[in-house]
Amino acid sequence: MRALKQLLLPVFIISIYLVVCRFDLVSSYLVPRPQKIAGALLLMLRDGSLAHHIAVSFQRVGKGFLITTGVAVPLALLFYFIPPISRYFLGSLHFLRSIPPLAMVPLLILWFGIGEASKLAIIILASFFPVFLNTLSGLQQVDPKLLEMGRTLELGRGEQIINILLPESLPTVLTGLRLAFGYSWRALIGAEMIAASSGLGYMILDAEELARTDKVYIGILTIGTLGLLLDIVSMKYLQWKFPWMKSEAS
Repeated sequence: MRALKQLLLPVFIISIYLVVCRFDLVSSYLVPRPQKIAGALLLMLRDGSLAHHIAVSFQRVGKGFLITTGVAVPLALLFYFIPPISRYFLGSLHFLRSIPPLAMVPLLILWFGIGEASKLAIIILASFFPVFLNTLSGLQQVDPKLLEMGRTLELGRGEQIINILLPESLPTVLTGLRLAFGYSWRALIGAEMIAASSGLGYMILDAEELARTDKVYIGILTIGTLGLLLDIVSMKYLQWKFPWMKSEAS
């Protein structure tokens, strides 16, 4: 029943789209007809171009997301265990959080060139703060009594992290990771604006320059569909791996 409810809005939007196409309420240039989108999609599936763009984008998002996680989680732990650090750096981090990653594109090109490094930098900037802030918030919400019990049992710092802090803060951390992964996909367009020759973001921009709105729609729908499927799969896996998280992760 819940899945059916979630289908109501997509079905409503598709119905409006079909009505617009059926009665030619909007120019076919602005809203391509279903047969044109289907034809372009089949052609791209046959020649393998869509699969190639998807693979390249997956690689970029995956690398950026892994780097983000590898930096943001330890940094949050550092801020948690050494609170005075936040007095010096938390304000600067909030300042950086307010700057859209796309505004940094000119500087990133100057610093890293037009290769993969600048593209990864945009993805990292877009996904860093959800991971960092949610991890820090989750750590700060851990019950102090559990930490006191850990000290009573003479657990070391590493044992406290593994056995108390990370399990207790896991729902909040995973929420941050979930948001960050979505932001990584959203940053694709900006990342692939920088001298890219492949990827879903590049495909959309190239299609726009060639006035191929059908391919623009295909690119947007592909990014949205892949993001949704990955989110569903990851949440199902986490609910299977950590059954007690079912209510928090859903």
